[in-house]
Formats: sequence, structure tokens, C-alpha cells
Amino acid sequence: MSSLRFSYGTMGSGKSTLALQIHHNLAATGSGFLCSMHDRAGAHVSSALGVSAPAVEVNPMVNFVDLAANHLAAHGALDYMVCDEAQFYTDLQIEQLARVVDEMSADVYTFGLLTDFRGKLFPGSARLMELANERIELQVQARCWCNEPATHNARLADGVQIYDGDVVLIDDGQIAEVTYELRCRRHWISGEAGPVVDQLRVAG
Repeated sequence: MSSLRFSYGTMGSGKSTLALQIHHNLAATGSGFLCSMHDRAGAHVSSALGVSAPAVEVNPMVNFVDLAANHLAAHGALDYMVCDEAQFYTDLQIEQLARVVDEMSADVYTFGLLTDFRGKLFPGSARLMELANERIELQVQARCWCNEPATHNARLADGVQIYDGDVVLIDDGQIAEVTYELRCRRHWISGEAGPVVDQLRVAG
């Protein structure tokens, strides 16, 4: 039976690496494709380890049912779809992925962050938690600077944690230097930076 699977974790938990591995394995015996949105490499799924593969670049106008039907018509089969950065997909797009599973009997593997820098569920991730057949938290434990397991993705502007702003940030050269840091819940709530960040701030 085909299924919609959602694998989630913090930054650095290996989501894109696993997406690439699953696509590599399934492509050896079946027909399917990769998708991603806002990937650092554009129309690719790319891992921080340096591995990447071409992918369909998703935007809010992409219809996954149409995309799947076009692949089926062109290749004669659709066995799977691997969708990275699924936290950015719209509610409607997540529902379309569920339709691909139910109506076309293809397995759909989705990967994404669960919460944004504000500690709130991404809309796409929330819909996946509601609709997915399987919900899997990745077991690669990224760490906060205090060495506790990281549970949150913090956004820093010029080294200071911020809690408000656009979820998808476009760098137009007019904003402060924005970086991201993994933190445990305690240090995400307090906004307390680690000693390395403090040393860099003093040095600057």
C-alpha cells in the first residue's frame, strides 16, 4: 500500500541527505523524481555534506497532481516522489501530495523542518502532521551550544536572536546580517548565545 511519509527534524538533522539517499535507491528500480523549494542550490536538492541532485523547483503555483500525471504520461510509470523543504509547501499542495498517494498509488516521501525561528509550526508541516500516513522524527541529534539536543532553529540578526519577521527571508542587502543557530528550548527561549558567539561579538 502506498503512503505519504513526513520525516522532520531541525537544521543539521540530515533531512536533505536522507532525501537524496532515498531517491538514489528508488531510482535504481523505479520511476520518480525529486522536488524542492528554496534550496540553497536552486533547482536541486542539496545536502550540507556537499551532495546534490537536480530537482523540480517548487513554487506556490505548482500542482503536484498535474506534475505526477505528466511524469506518468512521459515515463509510463510513477512509483515515488521525494519532496524536500516541504515545510514551505502550501496546504493545497500537501493535499495534492495525498491525492498522488491515494489516486495514483505512488509513495511520497516528504522532508522538512517542523517549526520556524518563532517556534511555530510551518503551515506545510502542520498539514503533513495532519495527513501523513507516517510521521518520523529524524534521529540524528544536532546539538545546542550547551551540548543539549537542539529542538529549535534560532534566527540571529547581527548576532542577536530575533523572534519576529517574515518566515521566508529574502536578503536584499538592506537587512542586518542574518544567521541561524540550533538551540535547545531553554536557550531558544532565553535568547542566550554560546561562548563562541560571545567571543566573536567581542572580537568584532
